[in-house]
Amino acid sequence: MQGTGIKVSIQGYEGSFHQVAARQFFGKNVEVIACATFRDVIKIATNEKESNGGVMAIENSIAGSILPNYNLLQKSSLKIIGEVYLPIKQHLLVNPGVQLEDIREVHSHPMAILQCIEYLDKYNWKLVETEDTALSAKHVHQHRSKHIAAIASKLAADLFELEVIAPNIHTMKNNYTRFLVLQPEEVAQPVADADKASVSFITDHSRGSLARVLTRIADGGINLSKLQSFPIPGSDWKYSFHADMEFETLNQLNQVIEQMQPITEELKIYGVYKNGKSIE
Repeated sequence: MQGTGIKVSIQGYEGSFHQVAARQFFGKNVEVIACATFRDVIKIATNEKESNGGVMAIENSIAGSILPNYNLLQKSSLKIIGEVYLPIKQHLLVNPGVQLEDIREVHSHPMAILQCIEYLDKYNWKLVETEDTALSAKHVHQHRSKHIAAIASKLAADLFELEVIAPNIHTMKNNYTRFLVLQPEEVAQPVADADKASVSFITDHSRGSLARVLTRIADGGINLSKLQSFPIPGSDWKYSFHADMEFETLNQLNQVIEQMQPITEELKIYGVYKNGKSIE
């Protein structure tokens, strides 16, 4: 699903890592609808008149799972049609001609500043926290500042005509964010060569109930790449589980799902899609 005419909702501003992920999946011509919150991302992605779907971060290799977004996914009617594992590369951006010695302030999202703190500590710059990395880059461009730099993506530099004065200033080089690509259930088409599925299930409260489900998954030759538990509100210590399962054939997946159903109280498939690790 690539080409012109595709419009998806993302969290953040133009030039954000969500837009980078959207471009990686749909191609550089994808149009993005910037949303202030993840709730808005889901709302617009669900509306076929407004968009063709949405792109939403779900976990980070350093910070872990974004639990509220799993909850949004559970409550929505959206299907996962793909995923993107995006390396988070932070760059120091300035207006053309600005030198390192000209910089007095660095603006960015607090998480981005924290990710780059070892580099920033080398300089006596004032660090200013903002609501978004890309928005910081946009403001540096708009104000034509000679003394303010921003920490943001290479895409933000390209969009706002800024120079990368110091590339890859993040401390942790192996920093990936996983993004889910979502579409309304009514329009989502089967994904060719799918080899990954996301499901949610609830077990009863008996001893060993979760172990029985996991045994079925393992015996079916499926790799459980993620298992996340969520307490069910209003229940007596009951949990739902989100599972990401990697498989070789759809028949293999279907057999395991069939074996899981009798030993779970509820089972929902969020999507059957292509493993994002194969997308470069």
